[in-house]
Amino acid sequence: MNRQWILGGLVAVAVVALAAIAYFYVYGGSSAGDTGPAVADNGKYIITLTSRDRAQGDPKAPIQMIEYAAPTCPVCAAFDMTIFPQLKKQYIDTGKVYYVFRVFPLSRVDVAAESMARCLPPENYFPFIDQLYRNQPQWDPDGHDIPDVHAALLQMAAVAGMPGDQAETCMRDTAKAAEISQIGTDAQTKYEITATPSFIVNGEKRVGVSTWEDWQDYLNQMLAKH
Repeated sequence: MNRQWILGGLVAVAVVALAAIAYFYVYGGSSAGDTGPAVADNGKYIITLTSRDRAQGDPKAPIQMIEYAAPTCPVCAAFDMTIFPQLKKQYIDTGKVYYVFRVFPLSRVDVAAESMARCLPPENYFPFIDQLYRNQPQWDPDGHDIPDVHAALLQMAAVAGMPGDQAETCMRDTAKAAEISQIGTDAQTKYEITATPSFIVNGEKRVGVSTWEDWQDYLNQMLAKH
């Protein structure tokens, strides 16, 4: 399945949530408070940020970009490897864009990967997500021959310096699994997210990767409004 266009309905994420909990049960198996709304500008969507959000840049930047993505999404990986480095250098690090990353789980594997990422120190979160994207063929079962996905995820954790017992504990955390799945449900019900990657930029939704030139034009037009 091509997962740049996925999950056509609320039932899909509900099924993922149940499957995720089942996954953690087979292997042994708190919501954070709101910190304030994202700037909606003249866009349709006003996103409430929470203390659990992983972000980069200046919270007071004129542009707030929320990305909904999945570790197993190949198109998301392409964005991470080809577009994001330029976005970070030219817009995030310069105080123009405040970037927030949220996992929109497509499967129980995404929930497991995000659960491990959440167990790392906050400063190691983005490096681990980048590691997962750059090494999808080593652990992602969609489109790759991975005999033991669980073991492959443990190997990814080991590369990131996480002991095996800690990774196991993180992946078995059913409360964390439910929280991650709820983010996916909220993305659908509140912001009409049905594909990865999807972005909400100052209240406007954009779907897909596009080109760097297109992103530059779009962001510069946003900046011209401020």
